[in-house]
Amino acid sequence: MSTLEPRLVGFATALRRHGVVAGTSDLVDAGAVIQVLGMADRGRLREGLAAALLRRSGQRQVYDDLFDLWFPAALGTRTGLDADLTTPRDPADRRARAAALRDELAAALAAADELALDTLAARVVAELGALPNDATTGGFSSAQALDALSPEVAIAAALARLQDAGLDVAGGSGDGSGGSGGRGTGAGGIPTGRGFADRFTRDELRAAVAEFRRRVERESRRRNAEARGAERISRHAVRPPAEQTPFLLAGTTEVEELRRTIAPLAKKLASRLAARRRRAARGEIDLRRTLRRSMSTGGVPMRPALKSRSPHRPDLVLLCDMSSSVAGFSRFTILLMQALAGQFRRVRIFGFVNVVDELTETVLSAPPGADLTGVFSDTARMTRWHRSSDYGSTFADFVDRYLDAVGPRSTVLILGDARTNNTEPRLDALAEIVARAKRVDWLNPESPSQWGAGDSVAHLYGQTVDMHECANAVQLRQFVMRLMPV
Repeated sequence: MSTLEPRLVGFATALRRHGVVAGTSDLVDAGAVIQVLGMADRGRLREGLAAALLRRSGQRQVYDDLFDLWFPAALGTRTGLDADLTTPRDPADRRARAAALRDELAAALAAADELALDTLAARVVAELGALPNDATTGGFSSAQALDALSPEVAIAAALARLQDAGLDVAGGSGDGSGGSGGRGTGAGGIPTGRGFADRFTRDELRAAVAEFRRRVERESRRRNAEARGAERISRHAVRPPAEQTPFLLAGTTEVEELRRTIAPLAKKLASRLAARRRRAARGEIDLRRTLRRSMSTGGVPMRPALKSRSPHRPDLVLLCDMSSSVAGFSRFTILLMQALAGQFRRVRIFGFVNVVDELTETVLSAPPGADLTGVFSDTARMTRWHRSSDYGSTFADFVDRYLDAVGPRSTVLILGDARTNNTEPRLDALAEIVARAKRVDWLNPESPSQWGAGDSVAHLYGQTVDMHECANAVQLRQFVMRLMPV
């Protein structure tokens, strides 16, 4: 175990860096898992360490990526690979080699040969993924390899192989060219069969190609970690969990993962807000009543009396920047507040770019977790003359048209990066909103180091309202649990 201790500690450190809580006791449990399971079966070791170190299902992808770095499948050249594999430098040779590997991929997909796919992924990285400027350090790029290979093209060839082998797939009308017995083909040689079996097989092949892409990415990380160290690669080449991905950098995949987290997150937050409301309803200790009660217990205050208070659910007003720079952050927050609407007496939602439009009915009538991007673009009017954020014009427009939405029981949440595109910030209009509301908080997806940089006036708005960094779903959850009024 002594030789594995540094590796296990490094693995746990990398997990903590990516948001996975792995304490000392968890590390001790992981060591016991290794002692019991050994290193012979890597699949059993992966699942055993996952049981010891993971607490939430959303952490599994990060865990798998880091496990592959710290407990790689192989070191050096893979078994079954030629030792002299090199990246073709001539463009024509590179295209020819990619075409040959693509044919092998189609054959492996048709045969569902997991070992062949694993070996092929290593070859693709070795032959197509080597970085020309990193030849001496052994740098590899999975993006470069996959771009050269275009594995999706192999789906049609794999389907044709399955049909030639006798798969019962419905075919269209055709002359039987390119295959056996009257199988019709469309443009590009893609079979035109429309039967259930055809569609099912295509879906299976697409899933297999997606898994092959992940194999290539894992192999690239393994080769880079071998050359440059697992610690360095784990810092830069492993994607953080979706909940820790900055809103401003979230791609399509991360947005989809975040959308799937809304329902369970909202359920958890709702229960915690309700618990906070119950605690707040108990009120402070009533000293006089407590002392009177203590007379029955010899002067010992066994049962403190509390001042009763009538809890009042607050009103919530959302004012959301829907410009392209922060739209992802605003949409996710809107969907979360939609799910939490039952925790407030009334919710009103407004979107803006440089003018304000009310979105309340649109949001609250939509199914929970729905993608509202298209709905907002079709129904909302949030721009005038240009499509750049103008917070000053927005606040003035809100004061003129919607100030009655804010009252003494209202909590106003402003969502945006406070970048005014060098327009007048209109601090007076914001101050008027603050004067009418019970509380105003500003959630900014940028880090505090950027507040006031360039066209940001966050430092000025921060003198009027409480400004909070809210760069990812974790920080948004913390804000709701700790600071959201109840």
